[in-house]
Amino acid sequence: MWKSVILNMRKEYNCSGEAVAPPKLVLQTIYAELLDRSINAAFDNAFAEDGSFIAKTVKNRKYWYFQTGTGENRSQRYVGPETPDLLERIARHKEHRDDIKERRALASTLVRSFGLPRPLPEIGNVLAALADAGVFRLRGVLVGTVAFQAYPAMLGVRLPGALLQTGDIDNAQFRNASVAVGDSTPPAIDVLKNVDATFRAVPHVVDGRRVTSYVAKGGVRVDFLTPNTGEGTGEPQALPALQTDAQPLRFLDYLIHDPEPAVILHGAGISVRVPAPARFAIHKLIVSRRRRDGTAKRDKDIQQAAALLLTLSELRPHDLKEAWDEARERGPTWRQLLEEGLAGVESATRDLTLRTVGAIRSLIPGIDLEFDSAPPRYDLSRDVVAFAGRALGRQVSCAISREALDDHFGTDGLDKDGRVQAFLRSRSKIEQMARAKYLNGPIEEPDAVLVKTSDVRGSAGRPSRG
Repeated sequence: MWKSVILNMRKEYNCSGEAVAPPKLVLQTIYAELLDRSINAAFDNAFAEDGSFIAKTVKNRKYWYFQTGTGENRSQRYVGPETPDLLERIARHKEHRDDIKERRALASTLVRSFGLPRPLPEIGNVLAALADAGVFRLRGVLVGTVAFQAYPAMLGVRLPGALLQTGDIDNAQFRNASVAVGDSTPPAIDVLKNVDATFRAVPHVVDGRRVTSYVAKGGVRVDFLTPNTGEGTGEPQALPALQTDAQPLRFLDYLIHDPEPAVILHGAGISVRVPAPARFAIHKLIVSRRRRDGTAKRDKDIQQAAALLLTLSELRPHDLKEAWDEARERGPTWRQLLEEGLAGVESATRDLTLRTVGAIRSLIPGIDLEFDSAPPRYDLSRDVVAFAGRALGRQVSCAISREALDDHFGTDGLDKDGRVQAFLRSRSKIEQMARAKYLNGPIEEPDAVLVKTSDVRGSAGRPSRG
């Protein structure tokens, strides 16, 4: 079925053979099918032999394991915490027909017909090996730019290509989860060497006996990370489930909490877990402030955050607000870094983000609305007197409505020139109203502020028209 759907779709939407702007519903339908098939294939491949699923209750939550053998030969492998989706997969274990050709066709369609990103082949091969070894089944989370590559397909959008390029693979896992699962992959170095024999362990800079990073001769780098939730020294922490050490990082616990399933568009699709897009965006704003000014990594952090913020403001506003609120609730340092990070985002995207999360512009460090006495003009299309302002070096479109002028500045019955003259007579007062609303009022439009009659307060009566 999917082969004919794909062929018809390619004919209808991609006659020229070039990547086109994706018809969103078609893209999302294909991606959802590939995601479901990839998860099913990964599940059945992980538990391919004969055995049974058993449940254990830990701290009032049920976890499932796959048990094989009997007596001394009995072994158990971690499956995951109980969810409706997992129970359905257990019930249908081995019933799925894994047609790898159809999965390849779905992945290829997303890349070739819709122009969605895929990793470099050498990156994809390593990711496939990590997935097959069980890294993501054992609650590992793919982070960094390779995770960012998953968001265009997940969200059904295009993201700037320059933000998708990387030679690094970053994997994260909570240490307590690594201990609790009671299962493990082969040693990380063995998994990597099976893909590329030139992979070598990189001794840690703090403790040369420990390894958190692995590098291949061709330049591919694989890093393992874990949250640093205390006052740690940065010393590596063991991840027994992945049989490697990991570098502890601040703010990582926020990023990898409640990850989402995703597919990396390599081969027939690789089933992985990535941070929720809203958490990724907020985290990038925060960590950008931990890097030196002018560095390429800081710029990339801000640009990746901005691309997601713009998309999420439209597609997942509730998720974005929840992620924003949680970060701010974590304390003054988090709030400061978040606000400073957002200050680095292009102003229209910044304003859309603030509007989505219900915040005001004045929380942005150093922001103010200033005026340079440029000549005002009457905009007949909007029925306003328009004037210019600037904030953080960007022009702001300011205006006062005809209704506000008529109600509070005595222009009722005047023509457009009369209203401009009335504005000039009360310019300072109107500019201060615009400034107050721009900084502390609800954001109605990015890079703009409109003074309405309801915004005018404390008028002492209408000025004379004379």
